[in-house]
Amino acid sequence: MSIEFTRNFSIIAHIDHGKTTLSDRLLESTDTITHREKQDQLLDSMDLEREKGITIKSHPVTMAYKAKNGQTYKLNLIDTPGHVDFTYEVSRALAACEGAVLMVDAAQGVEAQTVANLHLALLQNLTIIPILNKIDLPAADVPKCRKQLEEILAIPAEDAIPASAKNGIGITDILEAIVERVPPPTENPDKLLRCSVFDSLYDTYRGVVSYVRVFSGSVKRGQKIKLFATDNNYEVKEVGIFTPKMTAVDQLVAGDVGYIIANMKSAAEVKIGDTVTDAQRGCTEPLPGYKEIQPMVFAGIYPIDTSDYEALKMAMGKLQINDPAFTYMNESSTALGFGFRCGFLGLLHMEIIQERLRREFNMDVISTYPSVIYQVSLTNGEELIVDNPAMFPEQQLIQEVREPIVKVFVMVPGEYIGDIMSLVMEKRGEVINTETIDESRVMLTSLLPLAEILVDFNDRLKSMTRGYGSMDYEHSGYRPAKMVKMDMLIAGEPVEAFSTIVHRDKAESFGRALALRLKEVIPNQLFVVAIQATVGGKIVARESISSMGKNVTAKCYGGDISRKRKLLEKQKEGKKKMKAIGKVNIPQDAFIKVLKTGD
Repeated sequence: MSIEFTRNFSIIAHIDHGKTTLSDRLLESTDTITHREKQDQLLDSMDLEREKGITIKSHPVTMAYKAKNGQTYKLNLIDTPGHVDFTYEVSRALAACEGAVLMVDAAQGVEAQTVANLHLALLQNLTIIPILNKIDLPAADVPKCRKQLEEILAIPAEDAIPASAKNGIGITDILEAIVERVPPPTENPDKLLRCSVFDSLYDTYRGVVSYVRVFSGSVKRGQKIKLFATDNNYEVKEVGIFTPKMTAVDQLVAGDVGYIIANMKSAAEVKIGDTVTDAQRGCTEPLPGYKEIQPMVFAGIYPIDTSDYEALKMAMGKLQINDPAFTYMNESSTALGFGFRCGFLGLLHMEIIQERLRREFNMDVISTYPSVIYQVSLTNGEELIVDNPAMFPEQQLIQEVREPIVKVFVMVPGEYIGDIMSLVMEKRGEVINTETIDESRVMLTSLLPLAEILVDFNDRLKSMTRGYGSMDYEHSGYRPAKMVKMDMLIAGEPVEAFSTIVHRDKAESFGRALALRLKEVIPNQLFVVAIQATVGGKIVARESISSMGKNVTAKCYGGDISRKRKLLEKQKEGKKKMKAIGKVNIPQDAFIKVLKTGD
């Protein structure tokens, strides 16, 4: 098929605005899947995606559509995630397209991620096709949404197509709009092979499967190819397209989105964003790749059974090829043994990685408390980057600590503005701008420390606004903060697994909460055990675990009281001695209970 009849497009939207449901309807109306294969969220192939009802990975699929003008078109669709933690997936998918279908929930209106994803698409100069989805809902307000499109997103209201992906309303209009409005791909006149790798995964039986968009030239089985990043040559074993299952074809030509399987054996051989070209007649310059993604949240991940260390290392290598935003390096801890310091884009990303390790690789893992990257200036003029409490220098050596700041955009109904402002203040943030979007909603722009929004900010935002609030954030540099390292002492011994970096003003409340949590999970000893939270040697919170009681006078009956006194005195001496030399062995499950609860 000629390149002028190919259309590459992505579906972008806020979470739960109906992207995956629309892709289901498009697959059905183009007869890409049979009635027997039909199921909801067909492209969400991971169990985890189906359970959580969210898209985690981008999913490509090729469809053939016969338009009203009688011409058959090849449509390459990439369904994308909506959650802020997976924005990187969206930007990679958009780099393989010429157009984007922007969905807006007609009942909810324009949300924070709608704005963020539209900006991503406009940065790539894509043609935007706006769709007002869920028009069949009783709460749908189409005129209001058209007004929002013009006022917030600067998109002409008449361009929007009313639809209901669930009930199949407006699907033909959407397909026709894609054919008419999205431009066909353009090919470099030299016709040399140029493919961009936008995703990849590891197959146990076939090695590395690279998802590619062909920008010029063609690639077929048996061809010798070269990767720019490693300068290695390979022989192509299979090329194909997604329908939505992997289907082998004779060749991929310019404009196609498909996969290449070459004789790559290890996960480290392919880099996402790399350019594939012909080994003999290759292009001289690689295609513009993607900007390197920097992890924002760090946590230690350890195998519960220490003998699983090597297996965990292999599992992480295979996950990283599929998800370049995830990073890991070796780390060891006296309490937890050997493990890895891992970097993530956010807490949901961290949760998904842990869950994938459990499901796809049968790894039983435990993670330490998440932390962010701090910049530390020492008194001797040195600069440090600290992502691990164990690396935090002594207080007297520190000149200044700078913490990462994020600019948070929160969209909420007007009546909740006071609650959200007090939540921002509580999290050490400041509201820098409030903007009325329409008669019912307000957009707050705030500056907040990244460490404060990590754990429960989004949950509390949702519960305060009864689910109507939405947020998006972008990184906004660093600023000085009074950060300190808080150690937990158990019977006078510091336990590094529970060390955290906290703001000085919050150290006391955080220390008290952690001490209470530890008091619940550490078993009683033969002596009183003190659990203390300390900052720079000063105790800021304390809890005590009472000693185990043993009735040493049980064997005495009647007779002289001095016999009982003697036994009680002996017990008291023994407890005193135990307190001086006794060590508290914290059981593994105590670590797991404390570290697994994110509170």
